[in-house]
Amino acid sequence: MVKLDRIYTRGGDAGETSLGNGARVAKSSLRVAAYGEVDEANAVIGIARLYVEGTEDLVLGRIQNDLFDLGADLCVPIEDEAPQYPPLRVTQAQVDWLEGQIDRMNAELAPLTSFVLPGGSFAAAFLHQARTVVRRAERVLVELLGTPDEKVNRLVLMYLNRLSDLLFVMSRYVNGKGAGDVLWVPAANRDG
Repeated sequence: MVKLDRIYTRGGDAGETSLGNGARVAKSSLRVAAYGEVDEANAVIGIARLYVEGTEDLVLGRIQNDLFDLGADLCVPIEDEAPQYPPLRVTQAQVDWLEGQIDRMNAELAPLTSFVLPGGSFAAAFLHQARTVVRRAERVLVELLGTPDEKVNRLVLMYLNRLSDLLFVMSRYVNGKGAGDVLWVPAANRDG
């Protein structure tokens, strides 16, 4: 159980923060940047939830909770020695669940005939925004994974990759199952 009775600690006033294992790192570190991007994606998903209801709202609520799990995973580096308390880690089951949601929604969509522009409805626009933030988190995570001496749960990358796909599919799904999609028209404005 988490108990926060004091919000400010002054511990970050010098530009450092504590990871979940107690290690102090710069607030500009790739690890902190990665879970910061995930936090931003979670916030945008929270806005999208204002415009959806029913099953889609429940799906997004579960994703928001999973993103907190993912942030907890990222804030505790994998260590060679087993820690006293096992850290929270993203699991294959969470990735599989995303794939199931993608398949469920995508089965009801007409095939695409063009790329989709973000928009159509408020819900779809915010889901597209969340998708782009998740893609940014992926890029930071890939950079972190390529950093020597940084150990990260590889399932975090898989989760984010599937999540961006789900957010794209869901944006179409909430846009009247694709009927309200705004399609890209290549070279539509080249002649003025």
